[in-house]
Amino acid sequence: MVDQMLACRNHWNRFLTAVLAVAISSFACTGTVIGEEGEEPFPANIPPTMVIVNGKVWTGIPNAPELQAIAITKNRISAVGTTQEIAALANNLTRVIDAGGRRVIPGITDSHTHIIATGLQLQRIYLRNARNQKEFVELVSAAVTKLSPGQWLLGGRYSVDSWEDPSRPRKEWIDPVTQGVPVFLSRMDGHQGLANSMALKIAGIDRDGPTDPPGGVIVRDPMTNEPTGVLKDAAMNLVQERIPKENKKARLRALQLAMQSLNAWGITSVHDMSQPDDLPIFIAAHQKEALTVRIRSYVEDPEFKEQFPKIQAIIPMTDDRFRIAGFKAYMDGSLGSRTALMKRPYTDAEPGAMNPHGLHSGHSSDLESFAADIRWAHDRNMQMAVHAIGDQANHEILNIYESLPNASDRRHRIEHAQHLLPEDIERFADIGVTASMQPYHKADDGRYAETAIGSQRARTSYAFKDLIKSGAVVCFGSDTPVVAANPFEGIISARRGETLEGKVWIPGQRISLEQALFCYTVSPAFAAFMEDRLGTIQVNNLADIAILDTDILSATSEQIKRTESWTTIMDGKIVWQAQQPQH
Repeated sequence: MVDQMLACRNHWNRFLTAVLAVAISSFACTGTVIGEEGEEPFPANIPPTMVIVNGKVWTGIPNAPELQAIAITKNRISAVGTTQEIAALANNLTRVIDAGGRRVIPGITDSHTHIIATGLQLQRIYLRNARNQKEFVELVSAAVTKLSPGQWLLGGRYSVDSWEDPSRPRKEWIDPVTQGVPVFLSRMDGHQGLANSMALKIAGIDRDGPTDPPGGVIVRDPMTNEPTGVLKDAAMNLVQERIPKENKKARLRALQLAMQSLNAWGITSVHDMSQPDDLPIFIAAHQKEALTVRIRSYVEDPEFKEQFPKIQAIIPMTDDRFRIAGFKAYMDGSLGSRTALMKRPYTDAEPGAMNPHGLHSGHSSDLESFAADIRWAHDRNMQMAVHAIGDQANHEILNIYESLPNASDRRHRIEHAQHLLPEDIERFADIGVTASMQPYHKADDGRYAETAIGSQRARTSYAFKDLIKSGAVVCFGSDTPVVAANPFEGIISARRGETLEGKVWIPGQRISLEQALFCYTVSPAFAAFMEDRLGTIQVNNLADIAILDTDILSATSEQIKRTESWTTIMDGKIVWQAQQPQH
């Protein structure tokens, strides 16, 4: 067992050592990176198709010096060095981008997205900024007037935790302004939703039934048994399965909108938690050469064994633009909805509460069967990405991963990994499990987490620093559309540890700005088995690059939060420009 643990840690450490060795050997010889040992440099007689000059290039390579310029030949980085060296490679057909002293970094990866849902949410009601019940209802009322006959009102992403009166929403709030319109509004975390009376009627939910489904709760008035309109986790499916599905054209449009918004932040890759019906949309966009972000997809379906034959038919069509990596599964719910699975009861659980520890998901409620499903995927070389937020949920999925033969070879993931038992932190590195985390969630959860689980247990929440120190692979993302995909707000959340109310929470888990940037670039490439061609700026890597409008390595926190991409390049092509570059 000790040998296995060391092997898992060394796998990640060997990668970092190899990257550093490349940098040292390359920069020692010339100002230009010439690639890894054994690789031939690009032929000198082939001029680059594009060069970036006068930049401040952060390569992502540990301890590497800052450079100024990059040459791109077709879709690969062909040289990195000084402006003088790189400019000399260009000819009259080379596109020249003068970065004007701007910060240049590897293309950013958002390691946890729901990309088509993000595009759909961009076209729906958004309640995240409602400050009280009155504003909530006014926004719903205004949105209803814009609907076509028979159309559902969807969207939401509400949160009441910062309100002066944080009472949970009820159908009675919105029924008076939504007569004749079915409504389903999700909480910001996607683990709770509010339905109006018409939507409940369509779903067949009333005071007489149905009973709670496995892994879900229909919230009811304790006196009358009348549903309040709030549905948690699996219970949301009772309404969601009655909502008409968007057609292919609408979903393609949603993908396009989402990619545009991601490119504007310098994001060139996503690890997407995808619905099965997202896959044909990705394939269609790929065939049209319309993908402006790389999509590594984890198919979210509790019946993934039954989905596998269909996925096998798609996999041969995939490449570095779009690839099905494996499956997404759920261990539990969320902290905000009190459905994250905790070892000890919630400190604010009501006396006699049915689920004081939170909930297993419907899939993981039979833990033995759940473990068998994960082993089935593991045996077929599929990578698992398992949602676990509560400390007990994380403990149980780590146990399952630890039981798998050669688990580190698959680089299985835990999505969120928000609340951990102290003894489980080093197990991520020991087993070889990637912690896929969303730092901006810390800014949100920090407002109420100690109310939910107490200050002592919260000390190992969002354990960025301890996980990195242990040698674990930590990659960052947003969970968009739960929150905006802005990676710079995530970087500042990881660096400063502030809640949305400005309070510093768990300061001991804060990390440096460069560590946070590493978690958005280098680590995700390793997690995606693409460390040999993505995540750093060096020769032969894919030309995914972001030129930022702010030097995030020297700017203030407020400036960093407002950072956007000035020019985003994916696969050697410009996919976003905030301003026309000089030629």
